[in-house]
Amino acid sequence: MVAPLKLDRLDLRILSQLQKNGRITNVDLADAVGLSPSPCLIRVKRLEQAGYISGYGAQLRLEKLGDTLTVFTEVTLSDHHREDFIRFEAAIREVDEVLECHLVSGGYDYLVRFMTRGVNHYQSIVEGLLERNIGIEKYFSYIVIKTPFVKTHYPIERLFAPTPD
Repeated sequence: MVAPLKLDRLDLRILSQLQKNGRITNVDLADAVGLSPSPCLIRVKRLEQAGYISGYGAQLRLEKLGDTLTVFTEVTLSDHHREDFIRFEAAIREVDEVLECHLVSGGYDYLVRFMTRGVNHYQSIVEGLLERNIGIEKYFSYIVIKTPFVKTHYPIERLFAPTPD
């Protein structure tokens, strides 16, 4: 187990740059954050080993592959015991078309984001979940008409700026 790191502004800059471009060369990354390449690479390796960087991947343009449908679904469970939440979360985690699942406060229990081929595909997934008897009392679906933008990076430097001691 690696001890937690105390991140400084350079670590945050490195994380910020890497999430925007995981394929950036170490030389370009070092230049972008104001370090020489060797210390920059050491910091990146340290951030990876400490678990701050969980992986690198490609961002795909799904519209080039074909039509898809995004649906946000509010889910309310019939019972609210610990095991009810565990059962629902275990079942929903297995559904490949579920991209996000959030336990929320308010008028329902979960907000789930689905990506499907279309309305019929979405409905068949929901019907399958209802048949599995995983505690869904009711659900409301919101079909996305247009997505003006999706940010694929977090405002790391704003969220976690080091505070003066």
